[in-house]
Amino acid sequence: MLPTSARLRKSPEIAKALKSGKRYPAKFLVFHIAPGQTPETRFAFAVGKNVGNSVTRHKVTRQLRHLVMANFGKFPAGSDIVVRALPGIELSSHSQLQQNFDTALAKVGA
Repeated sequence: MLPTSARLRKSPEIAKALKSGKRYPAKFLVFHIAPGQTPETRFAFAVGKNVGNSVTRHKVTRQLRHLVMANFGKFPAGSDIVVRALPGIELSSHSQLQQNFDTALAKVGA
């Protein structure tokens, strides 16, 4: 579970990160990274209905949250980061998801 200080919760802040943030794409996900308002790195997850039903979307969110927690220190400090899932992510295995996550993270420069 992400600590409260590491969560990006307000809709305008998430929208700002999505619109003005630099994009780091992989096959099944995209990182949107924007300079943050606080010194902490904060995360939000965007898993739309094009990924699947509610159960599937929550499963994908849990998998992504787990990957973020395992790589928390590799993201730029003080950034607002939105991890957006793309269609097809629900069909990927854990190893494929890990590989996609690592690909996008490598593009960030970590």
